[in-house]
Amino acid sequence: MDLKSIFNLNSEKKFSDLAIEIFHIQFENNPVYRSFCDLLNINSSDVQKIEEIPFLPINFFKTHTVKSTKKKIKKTFLSSGTTNKNASKHYLTNPKIYRKSFRKCFEFFYGPIKDYVILALLPSYLERNGSSLVYMVNDMIVRSKKPQSGFYLNNLKELKDTIQELDQSGQKTILIGVSFALLDLIEFHQFNLKNTIIMETGGMKGQRKELIKSELHEYLKKGFGVQAIHSEYGMTEILSQAYSKNNGLFKTPPWMKILIRDTEDALSILPIEKSGGINIIDLANIDSCAFIATQDLGMIHKNGYFELLGRFDQSEVRGCNLMVV
Repeated sequence: MDLKSIFNLNSEKKFSDLAIEIFHIQFENNPVYRSFCDLLNINSSDVQKIEEIPFLPINFFKTHTVKSTKKKIKKTFLSSGTTNKNASKHYLTNPKIYRKSFRKCFEFFYGPIKDYVILALLPSYLERNGSSLVYMVNDMIVRSKKPQSGFYLNNLKELKDTIQELDQSGQKTILIGVSFALLDLIEFHQFNLKNTIIMETGGMKGQRKELIKSELHEYLKKGFGVQAIHSEYGMTEILSQAYSKNNGLFKTPPWMKILIRDTEDALSILPIEKSGGINIIDLANIDSCAFIATQDLGMIHKNGYFELLGRFDQSEVRGCNLMVV
């Protein structure tokens, strides 16, 4: 498939048409997805619109090799499970697609990466192998071509000094960090920033008590002295990201779409302003599965933005026990 058709979408109809085309391709070429559809008694001919597409439970990435191609695996990303055994595995046969997706996605929301210094505070991700987030941020650091860009692990003083120097010089800067590490930083030093974007990637990773998003953002806004906290929403099992620039409201790039499913009926898609499970269509996932039922809860607002409301308890995830070995 021509990648230009994915990354140059400019209408809802073209998105829907391409999503249906990719569904038919993956139905025929992805054994795991085909078996899942068969268990649901859904045939390829039954699906005429995106609301009728079956969404593969995300847990399948922990127990099966989810591929829609016979091409050789060139890169494997692992989720942040406590062991490799319970980690999701996303097998990439063409890592260029991932690079193209996250680069175009960032530019869609923030403009050219070369305009920014990228500071990364991702200790829980750097301390393990196979993180798709570290892969993405490292590429951003390299492409920024700024000497100050880089990863910061435990050197909070150096990071504090760098942030203040860059901010005072007027240099546009993005500090992207996991939630607990950003909280550690503002406990180390209180800021009053004017030219720096603070972007959290979510998750306390067992280092701190989990906070609701609004409470976390209030702490971060006060500690960094900024008016808004940005957020990145991505995961190991997809190749695209949604971003929020304020109030925890996320927007997707044109080749990614969020649908909300009924928590009592996984095949039923809810209207806007109804809360339920988050389904993701990521058309960049052409070599694995573009249609994923996540364990996140959310709601789509009238303006098209979506909001994260929490996660399912493990016992509440319906359909994920199908085919699990």
